[in-house]
Amino acid sequence: MLLFVAEVGQHSSHKNNHVRQIARDKQWLYPQYHDSQHIKIKRPDELEQEMKDPPENIDKSILDRIQGSMLGMALGDTLGAPVEFEPPEYLTVNPVTDLQEGGTWGLKKGQFTDDTSMALCLATSLIARQDFVLYDQLVRYKWWLQNGYMSSTEKCFDIGMAICDSLLEFKRRQKVFAAKYQIPFEQMDFLADFDLLKMFDVYCSNDGAAGNGALMRLAPVPLFFYRQPTLAVEYSGRSGRITHGDQKAYDACRYYGALIVATLHGESKNDILNENFYHNHKSWFDNKPLHKDIEMISTGSFKKRGGLKEGIQGIDFIVKSLEAALWAFWSDENSFEKGALSAVNLGNNTDTTAAIYGQLAGAHYTYQNLPKKWLNHLYAQNFMLCLSKWITYEGSIWNSKYESGVTKKQ
Repeated sequence: MLLFVAEVGQHSSHKNNHVRQIARDKQWLYPQYHDSQHIKIKRPDELEQEMKDPPENIDKSILDRIQGSMLGMALGDTLGAPVEFEPPEYLTVNPVTDLQEGGTWGLKKGQFTDDTSMALCLATSLIARQDFVLYDQLVRYKWWLQNGYMSSTEKCFDIGMAICDSLLEFKRRQKVFAAKYQIPFEQMDFLADFDLLKMFDVYCSNDGAAGNGALMRLAPVPLFFYRQPTLAVEYSGRSGRITHGDQKAYDACRYYGALIVATLHGESKNDILNENFYHNHKSWFDNKPLHKDIEMISTGSFKKRGGLKEGIQGIDFIVKSLEAALWAFWSDENSFEKGALSAVNLGNNTDTTAAIYGQLAGAHYTYQNLPKKWLNHLYAQNFMLCLSKWITYEGSIWNSKYESGVTKKQ
């Protein structure tokens, strides 16, 4: 099967764009369908059969953390999904104590929502492009919106307003761009020419969008680029900004990305949650300051024993989501299960608070130490385990190219 990619030659006019063909060696990275009309898309669990492990051995200790982060995120997501939007007053009386089915979205036990679907879209982009390409990330989010790509139910559901608006704006810009440069619209999802990609404005969000959708999908970026902390932190911020344009969203993603990077570098939980973390890793942030709201969190605003009673909230505002996830991690008594349940039982945006918690906590506690009773029910677990191997492998290849000067800084 061949993938058509629009590419403009260095000396060609825009009217004479030519198209090159590249072999698709990992078809599972792209939408696959059960029918020729492209109506019934294959779900992640159906793609497991098409996947193969990377060709070389990879660092098992790093893989354990990467798998822990990816599946920890998914566990938090599926744990909170049945009670999403339930207020804290309800969950105080009826706390979640285990995985459930049904509820808000009528999902089967272990199925995930938009948080994990978008993270899988982001991960497949990094692996397919072997680099950080914001345009391709938006393309895959659009596939999820339109076709249910990487959904656990074959359909996009539970999409936030800021993300929906940004993806509709992205599609509109694609149409304008295609007309301007005379590119057939059906080829716009596969642009490969670096100069063309630089001309496309990928920041499709309103400036004030500060929802937690930027943070809920973050993990693949710091997991892929952790070997270059400064780039990993900057890319974390940019990955959120394409759908959430507020400075608070950018800095929340930078800060949380740095925490995940630090975990993969073997730093302790105390070091990660230290009030001086930003100052101790200032070079990772390219010496750029954090927004004052994120700075307050970085200096320990989440360390509140009373939790909900002291103002910790599981709502969709990214500042409060970040604070809530870190509170759950700080207070979990070194138990992923306890922390994930605490995150969910804050109420409201239950799946996202727990998914954000799971990204960092899973990386810290590792896959081997995630609750087996939950993993046994997790949808598409084998897909995510293999995907994590590819994140580890391709991230290592990217780093070698970067250090040798082959890969350019985006």
